[in-house]
Amino acid sequence: MPDLKQFLAEIEAEVQQQLELLLPPEEGPEARLYAAMRYSALAGGKRLRPALFAATLAAFGQSRTAWMPFAAALEMIHTYSLIHDDLPAMDNDDFRRGRPSCHRAFDEASAILAGDALLTHAFAVMLSVPAEPERLCRAVALVARLAGCGGMVAGQAAELASSPESIDRPRLDEIYRGKTGALLACAVLSAAHLCGAGERELAALELYSYQSGRAFQIIDDVLDVQGDSALLGKNTGSDVKNKTRTYASLLGCYAARAEALLSAEKALQALEIFDTRSDLLRSFPEFFVSRDH
Repeated sequence: MPDLKQFLAEIEAEVQQQLELLLPPEEGPEARLYAAMRYSALAGGKRLRPALFAATLAAFGQSRTAWMPFAAALEMIHTYSLIHDDLPAMDNDDFRRGRPSCHRAFDEASAILAGDALLTHAFAVMLSVPAEPERLCRAVALVARLAGCGGMVAGQAAELASSPESIDRPRLDEIYRGKTGALLACAVLSAAHLCGAGERELAALELYSYQSGRAFQIIDDVLDVQGDSALLGKNTGSDVKNKTRTYASLLGCYAARAEALLSAEKALQALEIFDTRSDLLRSFPEFFVSRDH
């Protein structure tokens, strides 16, 4: 199996470099907006979505070099979602990645605008990559759908609209499919579209993405109960504070971990149609369920 730790470190460095170049400099009348954008986007993090994007390219035998701006754009969308999640009207979290959340470092209005700007700038960046036009259109259209009301935003809205006592396991899976699985699917499936994947391959990768996302989110639930806030870079216990229904609260941490392992196994089974070039993709589900931050 490939060295996932080394691969993630390479992607983190490449994405950081891309973001430094692609984000507007902190100057002019809009300097505060640009500063807020850079503050959050350049704060580090696991860069899992760009890494999944690059790993999918590798599964199709494609080099990632020319398409790394697309990967960085996916990270912009992820960062926008985190900025808005942390707002008082949403999860009301004061810390992100080991330092004050964007609305704490700046103010709520600047944080909202920084999120808006990162989201829209991401699409301009994606459309600039040198790809076959029809494939690029399919990839960008997929991201627009899954990052918005057909995926991530819809998942967040479903969670907000549901009282904790009304959320059972099927409802929770539906929420997770949107709020977490959709953006992972954006990364994997957009890369597959850029490579000209067929319907069978797309179906397998979609299953892989959503099962991986379920595993990732369930472990996030467990870490919010059992994790170390110093390692996580944010406060623990927010789900309890906000009375958020999770797999950890629904089943307990032990049974929740078992559910995450089951999803990880289903994700791996979905990749059986691919050859050894998908070994990087195969390493992610195990990483998701074994992580401590």
